[in-house]
Amino acid sequence: MLNHLSLGRRGEIIAQDYVSKHCTLLHINWKSGRKEIDIIAEKKGTLYFIEVKTRSNNRYGWPEEAVNYKKQEHIQEVATDYLEHYNLHPIAIRFDIIAITFMGEKYELMHLRDVF
Repeated sequence: MLNHLSLGRRGEIIAQDYVSKHCTLLHINWKSGRKEIDIIAEKKGTLYFIEVKTRSNNRYGWPEEAVNYKKQEHIQEVATDYLEHYNLHPIAIRFDIIAITFMGEKYELMHLRDVF
């Protein structure tokens, strides 16, 4: 059984691989103060701020349910700081969630687009 940190890291690597097939990865685990966003990617002028949530099963809920209102606020704050830090003015911004649920060694990946 994977511990919490290694499970989360494994999910992030899977998500990074998935995103890199569709977009250009700009940053991984970009921090602003104590808050961070897991993946920042770009495609055709749109910036994607992506939160990755991983669970070993659905006993305590689905991974995407962990992105509550407070977490959404944090992600939006980090996105604002990112845009200001790099003086960016993208065509569009999107907030996505990649939810990964492991079932033994297999997993299910769900990409929720433009969720907040």
